[in-house]
Amino acid sequence: MIMGYVATIGMFDGVHQGHRFVLQQVVACARQQGLQPLCITFDHSPRREQVLTTLDEKLRLIRQTGIQRIEVLPFTDALRRLTARAFMEQVLRQLQVQVLLIGYDNRFGHNREEGFDDYVRYGRQLGIEVRALPAEGTVSSSLIRRQLLQGAVREAADSLGHPYLLRGTVAHGEHIGTRLGFPTANIEPEEPRQLIPASGVYAVRVRTADGSQTCVWKGMMNIGTRPTFGPHAQTLEVHLLDYEGDLYGQQLTVEFVARLRGEQTFESPEALREQLQKDAIEVKRQL
Repeated sequence: MIMGYVATIGMFDGVHQGHRFVLQQVVACARQQGLQPLCITFDHSPRREQVLTTLDEKLRLIRQTGIQRIEVLPFTDALRRLTARAFMEQVLRQLQVQVLLIGYDNRFGHNREEGFDDYVRYGRQLGIEVRALPAEGTVSSSLIRRQLLQGAVREAADSLGHPYLLRGTVAHGEHIGTRLGFPTANIEPEEPRQLIPASGVYAVRVRTADGSQTCVWKGMMNIGTRPTFGPHAQTLEVHLLDYEGDLYGQQLTVEFVARLRGEQTFESPEALREQLQKDAIEVKRQL
């Protein structure tokens, strides 16, 4: 019976290429040591910043690396106040962590006041071997946020190692797209804190679920305030090419592929319709 774990700790928002490298190192080390791999993460960022993935999506991506046990810690005030040594004693020992893999410049514990050498010392006292991971490269969650805020969804996909996803439920809108001949599904994001890419029109793939069957559609996504029709709050609208049916209340997953153009104000609805027809052609070319 296998007892004990090789673990790493992190927010792992987006589960990008750098994160995947770390998690794969955990899996490889666990195999070498005859232990099990473990990922320790948190239910939300202590900085309350915009996130790149929902919690469920983050867990799904982590499991793809071969890690089946994931401990999601609620980021409570009590957890925030723990020193690094207290965290190692109260959390890591309870989870039977025997080896902790961590980047040399990664920090945890109250105010992140301590560093790698401190973790190594505490680990010796607690029977936990602390090892430094090699550098993860230049990819970071902050870089990906900047890319998305610029609308650079292709570059963000390269950094993530997978397309950026947005999941939400279809709500009723003003039916402006329907009057233009391009009916759209208005999406309310599942995770209110998820980062929304820059305003504009995107080529996307859209997954819909009909019972146990999942279908993938080519789509044209508009993020913006519909300035041609006066001031509006920002909306997330997607038109599914060649789709007929009612999407209200359904959950959609939008996979961003390419940004076609920025948000524009048109002289008339007719001018907008002409542009949408061109956009639809470009979406088919991109996909």
